[in-house]
Amino acid sequence: MPRGSWWGSKVRRTLAYLGARVTAEEWASLRGWLTPAQLALFARMSVPDQRHGLDVVATLRRAGVDDPDLLVAGLLHDAGKGDVGLAARVLAALAARYGDAVVAPARWIPPLRRALRRLRRHPERSAELARRAGCSPRVVQLIRWQEEPRDLAGHLLHWADEVA
Repeated sequence: MPRGSWWGSKVRRTLAYLGARVTAEEWASLRGWLTPAQLALFARMSVPDQRHGLDVVATLRRAGVDDPDLLVAGLLHDAGKGDVGLAARVLAALAARYGDAVVAPARWIPPLRRALRRLRRHPERSAELARRAGCSPRVVQLIRWQEEPRDLAGHLLHWADEVA
């Protein structure tokens, strides 16, 4: 990916984070395909992560995906991030792109250290939360391996996560 497009995608995601909203119509539509426990998990996610999950689902649907497990995984894949804040998210993106040394000084600040650890571990935590919410084993595995896809569905999830 060219350098400018990486920065452009991060600026777009930051603006999306700052303006994140979920409409009443979107909430109503979720009731049609999520279980009550899955809906409760979605409700506990930060609004930016809710918006992103909805955008991932919309991206998958535009690509012709109608696999219910993949759509649920797309919606809930970031459930374990929690409300870590924008600064930690920016630092995590910089670390992923340029290496941990770039953000090493931030690790001296306890709240940032905890948030960065949570972001780094979010696939496993998100998978566990999905399991507790009664998601299928396949949904749990798609979420667990979202950053290291194991099959075509996992690659689709990873792709949609990157472009949404």
